[in-house]
Amino acid sequence: MKISTALVKALNDQIAMEANASYAYLSAASWCEITGYDGSAAFFYTQAEEEHLHMLKFVNFLNGQGSGATIPAVKQPPKTYKSLEEICKTALTNEQGVTKSINHMVDLAQKDKDHNSFTFLQFFVNEQIEEEQKFENVLQKFNLLGRDKLAIYEIDKLLAGMAITPVTESKN
Repeated sequence: MKISTALVKALNDQIAMEANASYAYLSAASWCEITGYDGSAAFFYTQAEEEHLHMLKFVNFLNGQGSGATIPAVKQPPKTYKSLEEICKTALTNEQGVTKSINHMVDLAQKDKDHNSFTFLQFFVNEQIEEEQKFENVLQKFNLLGRDKLAIYEIDKLLAGMAITPVTESKN
């Protein structure tokens, strides 16, 4: 079954969203690294890799369905941040935007009765539940522990423990 024009556009838009997310996390990791937040740097480098893998999944899916992926230009992410908490708040907002985009594509696939695309997108539905929850939990730690140097140090250690390389994700 051929993917509808509207869904192909949405999938290609998602490639751009994943690419921009990867670069935003890379920029956050870089800032954390030069600021001395080694655990947070490791965490955000891992997040950047994960978003890159997600982008590739969309590229591979579109190409495999004969629709052809469009490789986007990437927006320049910020170079500096006010705080680690600001990065996490921005990440949560961005992940919520990705969730909205994924849900829109699921709606299109259901409307089109496109079972292949619907099945492909289920991975991302589940992934977004985890991503939003992850950043909500980290932000909760700022409220529990505070924002002083010792609290930030503890949150940095927490993020270091969450830095798991996403190698276990399958290609499709």
